Amino acid sequence: MPIGGAEDKLDDKVILSEFVALAGGQDARIAIVPTASSIESAGLRYKAIFLSMGVESAEVVYIGSREDANGRESLDLVENATGIFLTGGNQMRLSAIIGGTRFEELVRKRNSEGAVVAGTSAGASILSAHMVALGSSGATPKLRMAQMFAGFGLINNVIIDQHFRQRDRIGRLLSLVASNPGLLGIGIDEDTAAIIDSDNTLRVIGRHSVTLVDGSHMKSDIFQVKRYGEITISDARLHVLGSGRKFDMTSRAMLDD
Repeated sequence: MPIGGAEDKLDDKVILSEFVALAGGQDARIAIVPTASSIESAGLRYKAIFLSMGVESAEVVYIGSREDANGRESLDLVENATGIFLTGGNQMRLSAIIGGTRFEELVRKRNSEGAVVAGTSAGASILSAHMVALGSSGATPKLRMAQMFAGFGLINNVIIDQHFRQRDRIGRLLSLVASNPGLLGIGIDEDTAAIIDSDNTLRVIGRHSVTLVDGSHMKSDIFQVKRYGEITISDARLHVLGSGRKFDMTSRAMLDD
């Protein structure tokens, strides 16, 4: 469940409410991982929100080092969680501290067993196998607009970007898909989430939209471009889905209601 960041935490809490419902409602056991954030209270804020929504439990999993990520205490807090929530911040902190650890392995295991894993902002980017980081904004695709690193690999063959339209990130998503047209680009607006089911169906909820870039028929001159030059792209398929819309990520087509 990647979230584009800045999700409503005060009023209807549509996205957080959906996360809690998917995690079991009143029986939900939530593990909150604030590793990406430099704000010490980030985890506690989400804990207070989830407890106020009536979940069975909400625990903050403090992971500040790779030793923590391999330690028994952090693993125990996630072992029985029905929902795992990754806060926003810096996705490079997440990948550098948690990548390749027993904790990352356990998150994938719990997800495969049915636990819902949500990430907001930086926490959204790292859910895919290919993670976008260190990029610039702008509508025109250019070489070196962003870099890709390894993510947690809960979702394969996609690349996820967040704060999408609010930070004008269409150019960098196009450039990243041009570098590997087999990936499906997913750009998620703020206060918006994409719920991806086990059958590879994506469903949009929230206030804005999700932009999908399908590069399966794309042609580009990215391999000829030098330095920070502009990339010519043709035959990229673009889908913009509002709340309630569904998309088949296997056939790469919008589904009828």
